Amino acid sequence: MNVLGIDIGGSGIKGAPIDTNTGELLAERCRIATPDPSAPDPVAEVIAQIASVFDWKDPIGCTFPAVMKHGVAHTAANVDKRWIGTDAAKLIKQHTGCETMVLNDADAAGLAEMEFGVGKDNNGVIIMLTFGTGIGTAIFVNRQLLPNTELGHMELCSMEGEHYASDAVRKKEDLSWEQWGERANKYIQTLDALFWPDLFIIGGGVANKPDKFVKYLSTRAEIAIAGCKNEAGMIGAALAARLMAEGKPTT
Repeated sequence: MNVLGIDIGGSGIKGAPIDTNTGELLAERCRIATPDPSAPDPVAEVIAQIASVFDWKDPIGCTFPAVMKHGVAHTAANVDKRWIGTDAAKLIKQHTGCETMVLNDADAAGLAEMEFGVGKDNNGVIIMLTFGTGIGTAIFVNRQLLPNTELGHMELCSMEGEHYASDAVRKKEDLSWEQWGERANKYIQTLDALFWPDLFIIGGGVANKPDKFVKYLSTRAEIAIAGCKNEAGMIGAALAARLMAEGKPTT
């Protein structure tokens, strides 16, 4: 089954048709800057633009940087607060005419990695981390997802973790990769001490440059770079939409 995967980020919205049996992109992705302000209707309009690029009429799977329950946003990290309480799935369907599944962005990336990436043959406790505009987290226990963990907002060094170690902070503060790697390592070591995972999977924009920072990471758990790279969100969202269409749970 082919599904249009959409990944909503703080700086950009990207999408591509996905073969949900293989996780492969069927066309070059389309990326459009996230509207400012990133209110519900303008964002939904951008998604409709991306769908029109591919002349899309079939299901859409979409990530969103928030706690998502039954398609409704309950928080709004790094996007307009007017999303809180919005039925995102319904809104996107209104703009595109397509059945839509919306889930937390890190959860989507984690699903992609567990199905097609480095988590494919792994069990135990696995934590997916996405470093981008914020820090997204997804926890799997014996391949079952615990949704909406949002551990990027836990306190670290008297601030939210993502305000200390996100990729956006690296760029804003003009940190060297070594400086940022030390911050990311402190964040990861904190999770390591709290959850004792077997594996950390590192994704988000930084996954495209592992040679720049992996040497600064040192934890008890194994660390691996996301196999789906920065496309994991789109791929996982598409997979979630397929599972919804088949009446199967994503968690």
